[in-house]
Amino acid sequence: MHFWVGGYSADRGGTADGIGLLTTGEEGSPFASGALSFRGTVRPALASPSWLAAHPRLDVVYAALEGEGRVAALARAGNASFTALGPSVPAGEAVCHVAVSPDGTHLLASCWGDGRVVRVALDGSGRPAGRSVAEGARDPYGPEGGADGSGHPDRAADADHGDAEDPRFGRERRDERMAGVSPHEDEGRRQAAIGLADAAAAVRAAAGAEFAHLIPDHDGPREPDVRGGVLLTSAEGTDQPRRTSRAHAAAFLPDGRALTTDLGFDLVRVWRNASGRSVPDHDVILPRGSGPRHLVLHPSGFVYVLTEHSAEVFVLGADRSGRWRVRGSIAAAALTLPNDSGAELATSHDRAFLYAGLRGSDTIAVLRVAGDGSSLEQVALAESGVTWPRHHLVVRDTLLVAGQRSDDVVSLSLDIRTGVPSRVRQRASVPSPTRILRARD
Repeated sequence: MHFWVGGYSADRGGTADGIGLLTTGEEGSPFASGALSFRGTVRPALASPSWLAAHPRLDVVYAALEGEGRVAALARAGNASFTALGPSVPAGEAVCHVAVSPDGTHLLASCWGDGRVVRVALDGSGRPAGRSVAEGARDPYGPEGGADGSGHPDRAADADHGDAEDPRFGRERRDERMAGVSPHEDEGRRQAAIGLADAAAAVRAAAGAEFAHLIPDHDGPREPDVRGGVLLTSAEGTDQPRRTSRAHAAAFLPDGRALTTDLGFDLVRVWRNASGRSVPDHDVILPRGSGPRHLVLHPSGFVYVLTEHSAEVFVLGADRSGRWRVRGSIAAAALTLPNDSGAELATSHDRAFLYAGLRGSDTIAVLRVAGDGSSLEQVALAESGVTWPRHHLVVRDTLLVAGQRSDDVVSLSLDIRTGVPSRVRQRASVPSPTRILRARD
């Protein structure tokens, strides 16, 4: 089985030279549980292709060139090279995600740096054929937003919050992190972190050189991800915080509409098609400071959204009119570190479980999809086996995890009954991996 691996190059502080090729197990095997092997960088060389997306019908891959702010279209030419389908297309500052429509007629590029959502038309060969920049987002918690700038989403005129404030769903961790903790609690956590670091160091020493890398270091807060910068900055000349729009991911709905996340404005935006353009339909407002990052569609009809800053999973559902609302939320895991940030969200092969990557503690949170899909249950918190698990991919009974800061990809076996990942089974050295995409067979 073959996989394309996106990564960060020197322009974004990484060591990758472009898109890498990763193989697992025997040639032609439908499983990814075999030995991992990194086969090197495929041609042509690209600068920081941090996200990759496949065309639904053609052997074409689209790469978000994050440092350049452009999207490249690449036709596969064997296992070791691509051919560029024309010049790369300008998108926006720090373009970090690309999603291709199910019919292959266009893609949506999300730009973390300037908040842009850019629609790129695709011709019959998958080649870019024009672009349009969608209408920018408004901060619902700002002076012109629907939540009156007070930080109380229940006061919004457009109250698409559903049960976000329902006490049945976990909010303690978000409230604590976003509203602040007492000095005594903060000092207690600091001392606990020191003790955890000392204990981890002792265990690593006892484990020896061969197995020390499997023990998380817990050496205190890590530097934030290159796209995980400060959520709030002071607005010059005012006493109000200034927030910046940060578009981060997109997904297409069965009815032809699309969803995008805005990590900076705490929004999930719903888009409809209008004469070849994407126009806003409505916004779903998440709690202030939660930071919606990635999302997945579930066969039940619900959408699950992982937040970067509060490390929660929100459940979104559509009403009879097609309007999406928050149905509930839950902390990704019961026990996490204060500096944990959500990364990727994926479903199990049978769609019974969710896997949420947490950078900081470097763990994978496992949640069970309960009932009709409108609620989630915490199951387990497993070691990812890497440092800074930026992305992960489920392939049948195997979870592949990309360690951006440990320069590796590992495979974890999944218990199909409980959904819980095992310890690392296979490992391959891969430079600054940020995205794993299964190649077309």
